[in-house]
Amino acid sequence: MFDHKILVVEDEKVLALDIRNSLQKLGYSVPEITASDDDVLQKVAETNPHLVLIDICLAREINGIKIVDIIQNHFHIPVLYLTDYSEEIKLHQQQLSEPFGHIPKQCAEKDLHFAVEMAIYKHQISRKFEEERQRLTAIINSMGCAVVVTYANGRIQMMNPVAEALTGWKQEEAYGKDLVEVVSLIDKDMDEVIDNLATQAIQAGEVLNLPDNCTLLAKDGKKVPIGDCVAPIRDLDGNISGAVLVLQDITKRKQIEAQLLRNACHDALTALPNRVLFIDRLRQTIERSKRRNDYNFAVLFLDLDGFKGINDRFGHSIGDDFLVAIARRLESCLRSGDTVARFGGDEFAVLIEDIKDVTDATNVAKRIQESLSVPLNINGYQICPTASIGIALSGHGYDEPQNLLRDADIAMYRAKRQGKARYGIF
Repeated sequence: MFDHKILVVEDEKVLALDIRNSLQKLGYSVPEITASDDDVLQKVAETNPHLVLIDICLAREINGIKIVDIIQNHFHIPVLYLTDYSEEIKLHQQQLSEPFGHIPKQCAEKDLHFAVEMAIYKHQISRKFEEERQRLTAIINSMGCAVVVTYANGRIQMMNPVAEALTGWKQEEAYGKDLVEVVSLIDKDMDEVIDNLATQAIQAGEVLNLPDNCTLLAKDGKKVPIGDCVAPIRDLDGNISGAVLVLQDITKRKQIEAQLLRNACHDALTALPNRVLFIDRLRQTIERSKRRNDYNFAVLFLDLDGFKGINDRFGHSIGDDFLVAIARRLESCLRSGDTVARFGGDEFAVLIEDIKDVTDATNVAKRIQESLSVPLNINGYQICPTASIGIALSGHGYDEPQNLLRDADIAMYRAKRQGKARYGIF
């Protein structure tokens, strides 16, 4: 308390000296008294006081308003207004009196002491609060994910730069808006708009994770897959004062997941479905046929004739290119709803769905044979492919995909023993 310096700005010299004497009796340092607002800023810069006591009449002048603003916002020094009786009445009538923001010029020393201490204390608390606010803002703005803070009513209080970039909304235009207006989220699994997550978290009183397949609809209409959570904000007493929503653009993660899933279910060389995906689709087809008595399908198992000789004669690189070319020809022979898969080596499997009878299956086999009869030009080498095909039909009460594949494989080997470039029906 005893180190606090106070600058007095009062144009009534006698009154100014009385105030100075009172302050010095209370243990304050009063290095300067000024009667004009012209040199106030110079005195503030020179003395660096802890508080400025200024006549409210001087402060209300146009120049005085600017000076007080500079003192408070540039020098960050609190201001305590000195008022006379008439000014006190005006303040109360206009309901403009801020608690501990002014003090009557004629007052007891204890009241002056109290007003000065409260003004300095308020400034210290305000400064600490502002420093803490700036620190938290800096932390939030430094985060690599989007952060949106709402009030308890679910309306936006602040957004960090990442949230601005993600949503397309600036903080100043988003402030006070309902969260769903700025952060428009869609649950793609349920195909529905997600209600205000902030109010949901506040009502639940716990952290809520975003749905697995959640999409943000940005201001410009762009759809962004996002993830993370929303949590209620509690004060020191445990009362909920708002919510914080943390969002991350998971586009790259979704792409990686999709690629990993594709790699797990597709052949790396030909990009065709592999055995795992083929069996999964075949299992679904079997279940579908159980629900529909008129639903027929067939499995074709295909083995290239003489593929080992191609590898031995032309090399494995030509052999790989040959398999890729065969894959494209097989795809061209099928409908969009059918499946062709590579099982490894020179073995392929075909699933033909929703057929009428065995004729549809044999027609596909013939179409494949005709397509393969046209020579392939691989890196300057002309290669004439042929294949043996086995057909297993769904009319034998199959429950397991492996049984269909087994029977189609048996039919394929029978065809191969009969002279290759043939098809056979189990």
